[in-house]
Amino acid sequence: MLDQLSFKNQLENLILSPENHTYLLAVSGGADSMVLASLFLNAECEMQNKRYNFQVAHINYKLRGEDSDLDQKTVQDFCGRHNIGFHLYEVSEKDKKPENSIQLWARKLRYQFFRKIQKKENLKFLVTAHHLNDQLETFLINLSKAAGINGLSGIPTNDNGILRPLLSFSKEEIYNYAKENNIDFREDLSNKKNDYLRNKIRNEIVPKLLETNDHFLENFKKSSSYLNQTKDFVQQQIQIIEKEISAFNKEHIIISKDKLNLQSDFVKFEILKKYGFDQEEEIHKIFKAENGKTFLSKNHQLKIGRDELVISRNQEEKEEKEIIVIENFDFSENQITINIKDFIEDIDEINDGVNWNFDAEKLHFPLRLRRHEAGDVFYPSGFSGKKKVSKFFRDEKLSILAKQKIWVLADGYNSVLGIIAYRQDRRYAKDEKTKNILKIFNEK
Repeated sequence: MLDQLSFKNQLENLILSPENHTYLLAVSGGADSMVLASLFLNAECEMQNKRYNFQVAHINYKLRGEDSDLDQKTVQDFCGRHNIGFHLYEVSEKDKKPENSIQLWARKLRYQFFRKIQKKENLKFLVTAHHLNDQLETFLINLSKAAGINGLSGIPTNDNGILRPLLSFSKEEIYNYAKENNIDFREDLSNKKNDYLRNKIRNEIVPKLLETNDHFLENFKKSSSYLNQTKDFVQQQIQIIEKEISAFNKEHIIISKDKLNLQSDFVKFEILKKYGFDQEEEIHKIFKAENGKTFLSKNHQLKIGRDELVISRNQEEKEEKEIIVIENFDFSENQITINIKDFIEDIDEINDGVNWNFDAEKLHFPLRLRRHEAGDVFYPSGFSGKKKVSKFFRDEKLSILAKQKIWVLADGYNSVLGIIAYRQDRRYAKDEKTKNILKIFNEK
């Protein structure tokens, strides 16, 4: 049962002497986060001559009109009544809200804001209100994606400075606490829609699972605990194996190729993924590659030796993260032509010719070349429907180096206009009604 004592015990399980630390609470205005804020507030009152030092952060995404503003008011009024530091971020046009992948964009935005406030106010821990039902949903999502033990272990209670003290409590317990303690909160009605996989699992699958067993959630909590203990044990064993087959110096990690090859595919994956080699197909290539061949990940390079794998950090200079292609379009011109040849790396698999014609009136300037970002989607010419850029890369079987070096053409709203030198987004291509053409090409 969720009450002040059980919450206090849970927090003490996560960190020693909670009263000696500082916290930033992420509060949306929903039942779970408003209960979290109330528990922190009431814990202050119970402590003798000691107050929990916490502040509150809220983001108004402006996605639900008046409802978003009422969410903000609920949190702001609570903080005002109890003299709690309140930090607000209101999303505006400068934040370039994407047409798709709203959840990924929102998550990135809020954590950037939270970290900024933590640094400014010197607040050690970020605290979120994830609960047991969230944990179950995450487990099912990861299960559907063929996740390993790390994914099935779910949301960590204490990870990278983020505390989640409500993970052991169910959504029902949280609502009961809110009712018993007259806590004001807001309901996000968009959660009732099945637009996203998580919502579909929450609204359709989880209720049926809970009907199968009165103790389903409690049993799931135990299973989750067992999985986490198993994960910790496995990681300890992986570290022991890696230490036995590796040599380390300031610049290199040298792994015995033969000894690692004797290990299971799982052990190979767990050892190599920490250096960025986390694709099964790539790992198979590593063990079949000839001496002298080099593999690149985001931060490391792996060179094949006669008897060893030599891993070192990439020493390349930082490259430009984006390049402005054109600031504005002069609509007094019927056509403007731009050659991007000098921007394309000399790598065979990404250095094909480009000859794209855009309807300039459909574009939002400036246009720029940038690297692929999580959540990018586009509507590739020659295909029906939309496609994630990451999925497009996999389908094209691009190497790690190519994925790092390939350019995405994006507009002023950060929408993808094309993948150089593969596919243009058909939505922005010229058609029979086009009056002003922007031609982007690359002479190989």
